[in-house]
Amino acid sequence: MSPGRQRFSGRAAIVGVGSSAFSRDSGTTVMDLAATAVSEALADAGLAPGDVDGILTYHENDSVGAWAIARALGAGALRWHNDITGGGSQCASILADAAMAIDNGLATRVVVVRALNGRSGTRMGQIATLPDDDARQFTLPFGLAGPPHRFALTCRIFLERAGLDEDDLAAVAVHARACASRNPRALRREPMTVADHHASRTIASPLRLLDCCQESDGACALVVTATADRPTTRPAAAIHAVARVAGPGAGSLDTEEDLGAIFSSYLAPDLYANAGMTPADVELAVLYDPYTFVVLAQLADLGFCAAGEAGDFVREERLPLNPHGGLLSEAHVHGLNGVVEAVRQLRGEAGPRQHGSPSVALCTGFGGTMGSAAVLTAA
Repeated sequence: MSPGRQRFSGRAAIVGVGSSAFSRDSGTTVMDLAATAVSEALADAGLAPGDVDGILTYHENDSVGAWAIARALGAGALRWHNDITGGGSQCASILADAAMAIDNGLATRVVVVRALNGRSGTRMGQIATLPDDDARQFTLPFGLAGPPHRFALTCRIFLERAGLDEDDLAAVAVHARACASRNPRALRREPMTVADHHASRTIASPLRLLDCCQESDGACALVVTATADRPTTRPAAAIHAVARVAGPGAGSLDTEEDLGAIFSSYLAPDLYANAGMTPADVELAVLYDPYTFVVLAQLADLGFCAAGEAGDFVREERLPLNPHGGLLSEAHVHGLNGVVEAVRQLRGEAGPRQHGSPSVALCTGFGGTMGSAAVLTAA
């Protein structure tokens, strides 16, 4: 399938962001996490629950729906709502859904939320085969029990093609942890070295424990409005362009054309065409990082460097990258925490981890050969 093309040129903007605390055992319900994040985002935007007329969520049967959130918050009448099936691949493209609703007059103030007890509740690696999941019945008997086993295959092919090794994987993990050390919300802030990475146990070769993202409890929320209808004079993050793709085979091992490719290899040309930009225009990259190699692959696919230079690109910090610590060290909220970080950076509100005054940020969402990306600009 070809990437979905959508250029908004800043007509809609993220005007509020919020998060619950991140943890490995929240001790509360997913609804409470969602309500906390949404309440914080509304307060950040200067809005009340009754001002909301659109709610969008994405989840994998591990969360609460838009209607339930509206009831819990005491929101007004909803003019637009949707519960989208999917995980990390949705975290950038859901911005297009919100912007399109606003552009088409279906809603005026839309809340986007992702909430889950991803460690103490439903865990990704323990999801049972679904009745209509035809592909998994062929992979489970061979030990592909969860995402790390599946993407270890892609990682091995990528490393071999690029001429990279475990030191390059370690560079991503060490960088993420160094960024997280400046983030009080991050779950993993303790120092990490390359030696620490190499000493961590193997999960699915070549992926080690410290190559893999965390399982976390938490929630994040955004408030999206028309840029011209911003509720306050505070800085916002305009939704400039969004692209989404499902590569050949749509993420199924038995039908994919290239097991060494991920979504960014199919999406990059349309992303930059939609945005009217080149990689040189990007001042901040918030790349979905479920595994260290996914960052390296995206850096190459998105035109920031050659594949064989990706490890050095990270080590030399040639571009501000995942200043919050990413899924690897901050938390796993299926990427919406990365969008929250991009907004804070564009608004100059990231505190000790602020990277200058960026005006263009790139956010991505990964689901194998399925994924999405969004270009946000300071507004």
